[in-house]
Amino acid sequence: MDIRENKICSKGVWDLTVPDIDFNPEGISNYARFQERMMSMYPRGKKGEEEWNGWIGRIRKGGRGKPYDCIIGVSGGTDSSYLLYLAKSYGLRPLAVYLDNGWGTDVSVKNIKKMTSKLGIDLETYVIDYEEVKCVLRSFMRASLPWVDYPTDLAIKAILYRIAVREKLKFILTGEDFRTEGIQPMSWTNGDARQLRYITKRFGNISLKSFPYINPFHQLFNGIFLNIQVIRPYYFLDYQKKQAQQYLSEHFEWEYYGGHHHENLFTRFVVSYWLPRKFNIDKRIITLSAQVLSGEITREHALETLHTPPYDPAEIERDKDLVIKKLDIDQAEFGEIMKRPNKLYTDYPSYFPIFRIFGRLSTFLFRYIFSFRPMSFEISDFIKHKK
Repeated sequence: MDIRENKICSKGVWDLTVPDIDFNPEGISNYARFQERMMSMYPRGKKGEEEWNGWIGRIRKGGRGKPYDCIIGVSGGTDSSYLLYLAKSYGLRPLAVYLDNGWGTDVSVKNIKKMTSKLGIDLETYVIDYEEVKCVLRSFMRASLPWVDYPTDLAIKAILYRIAVREKLKFILTGEDFRTEGIQPMSWTNGDARQLRYITKRFGNISLKSFPYINPFHQLFNGIFLNIQVIRPYYFLDYQKKQAQQYLSEHFEWEYYGGHHHENLFTRFVVSYWLPRKFNIDKRIITLSAQVLSGEITREHALETLHTPPYDPAEIERDKDLVIKKLDIDQAEFGEIMKRPNKLYTDYPSYFPIFRIFGRLSTFLFRYIFSFRPMSFEISDFIKHKK
């Protein structure tokens, strides 16, 4: 659908390609209203600083007598790199953790080494057997799901919890920020460990031994009995990505990697080729809309950006060929995969129906894990009840 022929939110640039979107009489989408609700729930400025300082005290207290007081997952991207700097500036003692799945760019790996070295932060790298990585990513592509990089997200989460348990740490800090990244529709990105096992078994050919994953029940156990919590500092602190990039470049010789999620080659392929070509999904709609509402960019700039291609055609074709080669998929099979009917996470077994049935209890229990209500529950309830 051409954006010029599309109905667009009057406050952001959410449009009819976004699932479950609805517009009020003023042309304001339910996603914009939800974004504003989140901004009021997690204010920045003085209130945000007070909230963050409270967490700082709890993190320091929990780390007494230990070599570290928190864990930060790193990718070499802007958010996690700047979070390392912030953590040190507030007197925290983080352990940086990097998941190596064989797809990191040279620039991102160098950024991780520069940041941890200059800040004096210990780095632990977990390397997944690449044959398993190939099997998992190839299986998700064969399953014809949108966010075929979900297994990597789940693996990162699993490793962070595993190391937190080993080090007896209570806090995991992440660089997620709904103000700059936006709020993703669940049908684009959802998944879980049950779905990972099912899809890998159905479409793959090897058993998983080194590929880490964690199910929601293990997360609940870690939260309720081990008191491990996930904290998102950017929910509270004044943070703008471009300013962060400039600071990192000037003080740490950090290098930009070219675009949102481009620090990982497979993720870059997913957002630049797989999603637009197969699913007509332009994730820039989400991120640009969020940045408009947070005041980082103008709506006019966002609209202009959406009228440009989301990728350089020649570069993304090279990425596609690299992905096919690295995953041992021939051109004929890839063409057949691209033509398969598109699927959603609801088309395959997962834990999600269980948690939706016990919605209120799930919300209560997950508060033991997060310093906030999980976004999936927030957006699902808002879209369902407030059209």
